[in-house]
Amino acid sequence: MTDPEALLTHGYRQARDITRMHGTTYYWGTLFLPPQQRRDVYGLYALCRLADDIVDEPDKATGHGLDASLPPGERLAQFEQRFQADLAAGRSDDPLFAAIVDTARRLDLDSGCYDRFFGAMQLDLVRSSWASWASWPQLRDEYMEGSAAVIGEMMLPVLRPRSREAAFAPARALGLAFQLTNFLRDVGEDLERGRVYLPADELAAHGADPWLRRVTPQWRAFMAEQIARNRALFHDAEAGLPHLPASSRRCVGAALAMYSRILCLIEAADYDVFSTRHRVSAARKSAIAGAVVVTGRARTAAPVAPSSSAVANEPAVTSSAS
Repeated sequence: MTDPEALLTHGYRQARDITRMHGTTYYWGTLFLPPQQRRDVYGLYALCRLADDIVDEPDKATGHGLDASLPPGERLAQFEQRFQADLAAGRSDDPLFAAIVDTARRLDLDSGCYDRFFGAMQLDLVRSSWASWASWPQLRDEYMEGSAAVIGEMMLPVLRPRSREAAFAPARALGLAFQLTNFLRDVGEDLERGRVYLPADELAAHGADPWLRRVTPQWRAFMAEQIARNRALFHDAEAGLPHLPASSRRCVGAALAMYSRILCLIEAADYDVFSTRHRVSAARKSAIAGAVVVTGRARTAAPVAPSSSAVANEPAVTSSAS
């Protein structure tokens, strides 16, 4: 494919499909955005997803000029080098890389964002547990800084806030809230990979052990505390919504409302994140999106009592979509 415009169109189509397949909450949110901003979300998501797949599912992270015979750490380094080289050149012969580079150059992000992101991905390959969230904020400041908070920063030029200064901290909080939700939802999957993205000191304080793979009183107390922290981050993120233009406010608000509902599903399942992977149903996402269209507002989903029938009928699935 030699026509640059055709190459770019094909690349953005691939990026859109990746977002729709693996990040359904983000995909639903993009439907509120104008076409160019929508494509920018797809470009950023594809960049992050490719790196994440190399770390978590290296057997599936193939193509795009990457050497599948390399171990994950070397393949991730190859990916970063390819991205940086194409970014410097302003073009790529690979359609997906062309779309990612087009997005990155138009948004003109600080190069430090990419350094922090790829640094966190490399850290994921050498660490399987984390000491603390608060007293020694290793998990939050070493890993989530590059894998979550920086993603919120990278989204700001896409969302075009009226005040970048006012929207900066809430954007970072939303990135952290999304990833902490993933950590809590994906405990079972992460155990299969030999990883625990939970603060070890707080697990110990509650006497909770995820490796038991069962819900105990200690596990309930630990998870309730984590979910409360998670909701506080979502509430911090809400403070940024008034600083966004209408389309961006609907996009972020819908994604926030949809993703925070995962916490309700975990509560309704009595904090069982071992036997199922909780996902907000398409019908529920459609209802949330419709409410955002009608009211122009979205809020963090409210807590529910364990086993509440209000959310228990939403299926828990094993797909990788969010």
